[in-house]
Amino acid sequence: MSPADVLSRLRRFLLAFSVVLLGGALLELWLIEHTEDPVQFIPFVLCGLGALAALAALVRPRRATLLAARACMALVVLGALLGIYLHVEGNLALQREISPNANAGETLFGALGGANPLLAPGILAVAAVLALAATYRHPALGNKDKGAPA
Repeated sequence: MSPADVLSRLRRFLLAFSVVLLGGALLELWLIEHTEDPVQFIPFVLCGLGALAALAALVRPRRATLLAARACMALVVLGALLGIYLHVEGNLALQREISPNANAGETLFGALGGANPLLAPGILAVAAVLALAATYRHPALGNKDKGAPA
């Protein structure tokens, strides 16, 4: 098997795995009823958009599709960072309410293990980074540096 074949298979695997992660996150959000507040619908949109973009890049790896997938994945990463922030903020508020006299270290430690899981939004970022890695120096993008291997 040639290095180009191995790289092509790796790209397909990364995109497929990204679709599975985003689809699984979407299902989990629905199962835990992540719908109490309008802002909680953001990850639904990001998961759906990201999964569709990765699937499109997997099925039709053309320049336009890959560039659109990259843009979508950048948006997913930004949304994941917002989710992490919101989860930490919610945990800190709850910790301050439960233990108003706790010092800063205890409050922060309590917030890290709070009710809102900090890594849950992070899975969106992981899926997006995998899809971005799959598009790195993709032959369909027409690499500017022709001297280096694709």
